[in-house]
Amino acid sequence: MTSAVQDKVVLITGGAVRVGAATARSLHATGARIMIHYRSSAGDAEKLRDELNKLRPDSAATVQGDLLDPDCYPRLVEAAKQQFGRLDVLINNASSFYPTAVGEITEQDWFDLVGTNLKAPLFLSQAAASALTHSHGCIVNIADIHAERPMKSYLVYSIAKAGLVALTKSLAHELGPCVRVNAVAPGPIMWPEDDPTFDDQERRRIIAHTLLKREGSPQDIARAVTFLVNDAPYITGVILPVDGGRSASL
Repeated sequence: MTSAVQDKVVLITGGAVRVGAATARSLHATGARIMIHYRSSAGDAEKLRDELNKLRPDSAATVQGDLLDPDCYPRLVEAAKQQFGRLDVLINNASSFYPTAVGEITEQDWFDLVGTNLKAPLFLSQAAASALTHSHGCIVNIADIHAERPMKSYLVYSIAKAGLVALTKSLAHELGPCVRVNAVAPGPIMWPEDDPTFDDQERRRIIAHTLLKREGSPQDIARAVTFLVNDAPYITGVILPVDGGRSASL
């Protein structure tokens, strides 16, 4: 590990479970120090923090926050700076995901889905911009292949992720040359919990449309994020699909 990698401080939203936790572990393994944000998964966040600190003392911490609360954004950035002295990487991973069919969409659906998937990444990136500029850091957003090819019955989610793609490219313009901004766009990685839309038949249909004929894993996303953070100094404004070729066959 180079000192540049070892010294990185990473703030990852929704970092306690699923893809977020896998990404935290992957970046931690390269020597980074991790600030794990969570909203309600306190037990998972603390367990992951203790796991990482056992591997390397004082290398991980947690911070709680509701990303729909505007006061949350500067507080998360400040927590990372106070804990580790700096901020090098922001991973906008936290996301709400559920169907919103036309005729059933509520204003609360809009506030929640756009709030977590687009508003929070924008305002958290803005809050972190000064620290990231100082460290010549980077931002990685977790988008979705359905930002470009909307998924039926997931109208508001698809809109929000499309906005996140535009935000990624816009921030690359706004924050360059000091800060790189990219996104990873997952395909079928982890099936949503408690969503009857994705029954066995639907899962088989989706997998059949991937060129690799299988679903991916959280580690696939984590490796892509880690690459963009540590090994892509001349890449910015890019949306990297990690989807087994599904977007190429849709």
